[in-house]
Amino acid sequence: MKTKDWFTDWFNTSYYHILYKDRNDADAQLFMRNITSFLSLPKTTHILDLPCGKGRHAVFLNSLGYKVTGGDLAENSIKYAKKFENENLNFEVHDMRKPFNNTYDSVFNLFTSFGYFEDDAEDILILENIKNGLNKDGFFVFDFLNAEKVKLNLVKEEVKVVDNITFNIKREIKNGFIFKHISFFADDKQHSYTEQVKYLDLPKMTSFLEKVGFKIENVFGNYSLDNYNPKTSDRLIIVAK
Repeated sequence: MKTKDWFTDWFNTSYYHILYKDRNDADAQLFMRNITSFLSLPKTTHILDLPCGKGRHAVFLNSLGYKVTGGDLAENSIKYAKKFENENLNFEVHDMRKPFNNTYDSVFNLFTSFGYFEDDAEDILILENIKNGLNKDGFFVFDFLNAEKVKLNLVKEEVKVVDNITFNIKREIKNGFIFKHISFFADDKQHSYTEQVKYLDLPKMTSFLEKVGFKIENVFGNYSLDNYNPKTSDRLIIVAK
């Protein structure tokens, strides 16, 4: 029997949103402003934000004047995001492994929302879907943690208290994955979840993109779009066509 994907359950819980509720919107907005301006995207651009979570990037992109569609597998997140819909902003439940029904001028994959799967073939399939979902001359924007910096500065154990819940977090890198084990006691029971993303450094990601016929145009190391440095950059941001 195939086990359920780890993210299907975890992203749908209220605890996921509690743990990460302090995510920095200012950073997200700075990045969206900088990247749309750097790419000189006209206001007629239709952007797909995939996966979109609760829609924070999509809502902001829409406020900049773009037509935006957000897709995510987590039904609870989409239900929340739908509150912000308007004629130029739509949200739908979508699994990245499934082809799109439409084509888009740009596809944004933001905030380390890739590399969830054991099998490289699934990640490559997602990139194939993205490529097929792009209009001619469309941009793919990929924003991922910088695996090399994470490895150099791995915080193996951490405790975070949010809304009176004590989250015990353990991190490790093994078998080509970065794991984050999260355990906590809430609502009278013990919970444990594990997040895992593939250890994708620039060479590995480049090989994935080239396999499906993407050409890398730019590589940045942070949301201010400074040059990428494998040891010190906070992010690995790739623009491909």
